[in-house]
Amino acid sequence: MSNRPARPKPDERTGARVHAYIGLGSNLGDRAGRLASARRELASAGRILSVSSVYETEPWGVDEDHPPYLNQVCEILTELQPTRLMNRLLAIEEMLGRRRKRRGEPRIIDLDLLLYGDRVIDTPGLKIPHPRMAERAFVLVPLAEVAPDVVHPVRGATPGDLLREVDASRVKRWDG
Repeated sequence: MSNRPARPKPDERTGARVHAYIGLGSNLGDRAGRLASARRELASAGRILSVSSVYETEPWGVDEDHPPYLNQVCEILTELQPTRLMNRLLAIEEMLGRRRKRRGEPRIIDLDLLLYGDRVIDTPGLKIPHPRMAERAFVLVPLAEVAPDVVHPVRGATPGDLLREVDASRVKRWDG
């Protein structure tokens, strides 16, 4: 039996297709290979419309010394409702070897639901837009590449607008 999770069915309540943006990151092991595996698995959540370049960045917001991350953003067209999409992302992380032990630890793979159309959701298990995306150059640089005109539904700003408020000097395109 395969370890690959079953492909989820579209949400039959709405059938609506929504553009969602997923942040991918890895800083352990075969970082590029993990990103590639995650991109392949994202096809089970929707149709991948665009994929940014890969960027290398120093860890952000952690006290310990961690290896550098590879990051990118994928745009998907999905019929999954936000909670189901988030659960799908968590299942992909687990399938690729991520075990959550403590906050801020190095990651084999990290998948963040950044935006889901223009929806704003604030529940204990799901916050959209991602609560720290506007502060993270490693998210904004690849997001600006794939979706320069998308608007943050709370801040009313594009990724380029938000980039003017953060230091993006340490986000470097990675050519592997």
